[in-house]
Amino acid sequence: MNQSALAVIMGAVLIAIFILLAILFFKALRKKKIREPERKLEPQEKATEVIGEKVELEKVEEVIEEAEEEIEETEVEEEGKLGFFARLKEGLSKTRSALIGKVESLFAGRKVDEKLYGELEEILITADVGVSTTQALLDVLKARAKQEEIVEAEDLKKVLKEEIRRKLQPKPISIELGSKPFVMMMVGVNGVGKTTTIGKIAHQFTHEGKKIVLAASDTFRAAAVEQLERWAERSRSEIVKQAQGADPAAVAYDAVTAAAARGADIVIVDTAGRLHTRVNLMEEMKKIKRVINKANQTAPHLMLLVVDANTGQNAIRQAEEFNEAVGIDGIILAKLDGTAKGGVIIGIYDQLKIPIYYVGVGEKVYDLRPFDPDEFTEALFES
Repeated sequence: MNQSALAVIMGAVLIAIFILLAILFFKALRKKKIREPERKLEPQEKATEVIGEKVELEKVEEVIEEAEEEIEETEVEEEGKLGFFARLKEGLSKTRSALIGKVESLFAGRKVDEKLYGELEEILITADVGVSTTQALLDVLKARAKQEEIVEAEDLKKVLKEEIRRKLQPKPISIELGSKPFVMMMVGVNGVGKTTTIGKIAHQFTHEGKKIVLAASDTFRAAAVEQLERWAERSRSEIVKQAQGADPAAVAYDAVTAAAARGADIVIVDTAGRLHTRVNLMEEMKKIKRVINKANQTAPHLMLLVVDANTGQNAIRQAEEFNEAVGIDGIILAKLDGTAKGGVIIGIYDQLKIPIYYVGVGEKVYDLRPFDPDEFTEALFES
C-alpha cells in the first residue's frame, strides 16, 4: 500500500473518531441538562416573565402598593356615606354615653322641674358643651317647655335634639378652590394630629385628580419632615422641604413658588405646633402667613386649625388664640372617636361662629370627612 492511500485511510479514521467524540459530547451535555434541576426564578425575573419586560423590584412594589390603594379607595367609595355615618356613630359612642345616655336616664319617668334642669346642666357641662352654651340651651328649653306646656321630661328629649342642631352651623362647608395654586395653611399645637390630617386631605384631593404640593414648614419637631414625606409618598403628592431647623417661612415660600411653576392645584403648608427657640409660636405663624402672601398676593386662601377633641374646652381656647393671631377660616376636629367630650363641637360653633370643615373618627384615610351638622346630630342621638 503506498503512502498516499495510507494517508487517506488515516484521515478518514481521524474524522470518524472526531465525529464519534462530538456525538458522545453532545449526548453527555444533553443528559446533564435533563438531570440539572430547573433554576428557581427570582421575584424580579418572575415579574419580567409576567409583564413581558424587565421591571425593577422597586417598580413592582410600587405597582402593588398603587393597586392596594385603588382597592381601598374603591371599597370606601362603594361603602358610601352610610358607611361613614356608621363610623361616625361608633366614634361618638363615648360622647353619646356621656351625654344622651345620661339624659335618657335622667328624663325617664321624671316631671319637668328646676331640679331636672340643674342635673341636665351638669350633664351638658361634663360632655364639654361649655358653660355659656349650656346656659343658652337651658334657657331655650325652659322657654319652650313653658310655651308648649311640656310637663313630662321624656318630651324634652326631642326639644333638646332640635336645639342642639340649631346651635350648629347651618350646613356642611366645602372647600371651594379658586386661585391656582390654592394655598391652605394648617395650624395647631403639637399632638393634635395636624400632619396626619394634612396627609389625609392630600390623599383625598389627589384621588380627585388634583396636583398637590406639601410644604414641610414644621422644621422644629423631630421627624416631622419625615412624617410628611411618608404622607407625600402615600398620597402621591410632591413635597418641598429643607433641613431640620430651617426657616419655616422660607420653606412655605419655596413651596408656593414651586407649586406655581409646576402647575400644581393646591399647596398645603404644615406648620410648627411648638417652638424650641425664643420666637413666640404665634409670631412665627404670623411670619409664615406674611411670607406666603409675598409669594402669592392672594394667599393663604384658607387658614385651618386642627384641634384634638380630647382636649374639650381647651380646644375652644386654642381656637380663640390662633384666631386672634392669624385669623382662622375653619376648624378640623380630630380624634373624635376616642373621647367623651364630643359635645365641644356644639360649643365651638356656638361661641366662636367659626365653621367646622372636617371631623376625624379613625385612623384610615377616609375616616376624615367633611362635617355635616345633620349627620352629627343624628349620630349623637341615635342609639
